[in-house]
Amino acid sequence: MTQVFFYHGAADRILAAAGLIAKACAQKKALLVYAPDPVVASALDRALWVNNPTSFVPHVDAASPLAGETPVLITGNLEQLPQDERLMNLSGEVPPGFSRFSSLIEVVSEAPEIRQPARERFKFYKDRGYEIQTLDLTGKA
Repeated sequence: MTQVFFYHGAADRILAAAGLIAKACAQKKALLVYAPDPVVASALDRALWVNNPTSFVPHVDAASPLAGETPVLITGNLEQLPQDERLMNLSGEVPPGFSRFSSLIEVVSEAPEIRQPARERFKFYKDRGYEIQTLDLTGKA
């Protein structure tokens, strides 16, 4: 069953996501990021380029010809999956087919428009018996 991780209290959701992605990449863990909103996907792409100038986080759009060689993929479509280990959700909804993944990572900021839908997703996962771990990012990016 999919393990669900809620990172909550982030001052900046995109920067927090970029930090978590960099950590996964440093541990050589593949990660698929679900960001169907092009504005969010673009902001994440930029954050991964400029967040930490001393490290590089290899990432591409899942439709890129380099997707098979890149550990971090950003996508707005979960129909054809290059991997099913880790999924980071940066949408406001439960990702379609999330249960195919070993783990699901939710990143939640303090902004009400992010926090309220996240609470609904938390309840959705809990009501269906998923194991949920919460991690507090208060005071972090």
